[in-house]
Amino acid sequence: MLETIAFAAFALVTLLSALGVVLLEDPWHSALMLGVALLSIAVHFVMLAAEFVAMMQILVYVGGVLVLITFAVMLTQLESDDSEGVTQA
Repeated sequence: MLETIAFAAFALVTLLSALGVVLLEDPWHSALMLGVALLSIAVHFVMLAAEFVAMMQILVYVGGVLVLITFAVMLTQLESDDSEGVTQA
């Protein structure tokens, strides 16, 4: 019974965070919600007794893809106030 409640709770967290990835306008918040969704999927793998798959989920997706998305957001974010005084040659 407790496992069913935990599974349903993490399923709800996964669905809500995936919905947050799509609906949030700020890329930083979307990346954070993606991290929450990926971590909760790893918890589902642990609950299914697939610990190796859960560790690979965390290492590859949370560790790699989320860092890549974070750097992409950092490097492509526009700065509106700081670029007014800069002239290009």
